[in-house]
Amino acid sequence: MKNKGILFVLIGASSFGFTPIFAKLGFQHGYTLGQLNIIQMVLSCILLWAVTIIKRSNYKGITKRNIIQIMITGSFVGLTSVFYYGAIQYLPASLAVILLFQFVWIGIFFEWIFTKIKPTIVTLGVLVLILTGVFFASNVIGGTIQSMPISGLVLGFLAAITYAGFIFFSGKVAVDVNPWVRSSIMVTGSVVLVLLIFMKSIPSVVTFAPELWLISAGVGLFGSVFPPLFFALGAHLISGSLANILSSVELPVAIISASLILSEHISGLQWIGIIMIILAIVINELGISIVKKLKHKKTYQT
Repeated sequence: MKNKGILFVLIGASSFGFTPIFAKLGFQHGYTLGQLNIIQMVLSCILLWAVTIIKRSNYKGITKRNIIQIMITGSFVGLTSVFYYGAIQYLPASLAVILLFQFVWIGIFFEWIFTKIKPTIVTLGVLVLILTGVFFASNVIGGTIQSMPISGLVLGFLAAITYAGFIFFSGKVAVDVNPWVRSSIMVTGSVVLVLLIFMKSIPSVVTFAPELWLISAGVGLFGSVFPPLFFALGAHLISGSLANILSSVELPVAIISASLILSEHISGLQWIGIIMIILAIVINELGISIVKKLKHKKTYQT
């Protein structure tokens, strides 16, 4: 079961790594943050509910209380999109990614506060390795970060907080509910939130613009459909700290996909950062296994 959880979380996090590509294309075509977010969430909601209904998914375990809890958890997805894409508007993508990836230590901090589970030495060591890898992979050393607007920095850090919240609560809220039903309710929560935030932008998305809807569909699929679905499938099968660490795979996916699709150059330092992140994920799994074996051996000898 744990291996399935790891696989599903990796797929969900990897899919989120493709969203900056579509967001960047949207902004290049002159579309606004509100337009992208509204169409993204509405399309995602329609798609997930359509599949849920067609599959005749089981609604067992649904209550008024956990519907609200699931919708609140889903609202973190909407907030992450709003804050993250907003940061991309003001900051270089590399810096926006660095700020988003603060979710790794924020998520571990969340688990420490809410579940009283202290991070292990292995987890802390892996965390340092990941953050170092993030620093190199985001190419800040090769970029310029002078005169960055405060608004962009704040939005990027808020995206990290909401993304960490989504990952954490995805593994805690209504975990017995059917994943398709749960994901559909999550995105419904995101839709409600985004419509409230961008109420003034609603009239501008009514006019049919093929490029806007196509780009938003890409953002929605990889940003609002796959992450909630696969996190719903796998996050509850593993610990919150492991889910956060595995989610770091998003960064190498984002950088490599940008290179292949947008023809962006990847420097040697960025490759080093990518390798460090992947290595950290491997070390985390091996380290936990070794610690468990040592504890088992010590108990057996005693």
